[in-house]
Amino acid sequence: MTSNSQRLAQLGIELPKVTAAVGAYVSGRKVGNLLFISGQLPMKDGVLLATGQVPSRCSVTQAIEAARQCAINALAAAQAAMGSIDRIKGVIRVGAFVSSDASFTEQPKIANGASEFVVQVFGEPGRHARAAVGANTLPLDAAVEVEFLFEIESEPESNKGPRPDEKSI
Repeated sequence: MTSNSQRLAQLGIELPKVTAAVGAYVSGRKVGNLLFISGQLPMKDGVLLATGQVPSRCSVTQAIEAARQCAINALAAAQAAMGSIDRIKGVIRVGAFVSSDASFTEQPKIANGASEFVVQVFGEPGRHARAAVGANTLPLDAAVEVEFLFEIESEPESNKGPRPDEKSI
């Protein structure tokens, strides 16, 4: 059976270093067998890949690719929290926010950039519930922001600390 990290390698994806939070929050928080990943921006090599409203300042194609990068960044945050993405059992929910022109209604198409990527990585357990929401602006003028909720394997009893149901990164 192919592991999550092996599938990433087969896709030619190397997870980046986690980008520091731009506010008073944490990148991820583990509660029980759930891992909540904060909204990820489409950062790559320290550069925001897509800015502005879709489609007037950012093309639909750019925004779809930006959503995919958000998913890659979310996996990096998950790896930082868990030590390995191989502990992820599946994707429960994806929340995609798209900076949109007033008449733009194709937010689900943009969100598919993230959704299709996690299905590529996780297979059937990557199928998830989702929201695709239009916004007039996003942090740092990003075109897309995506948050994730993952189901993770339980930690072995020997690895549990004083509060095994909660962990923040």
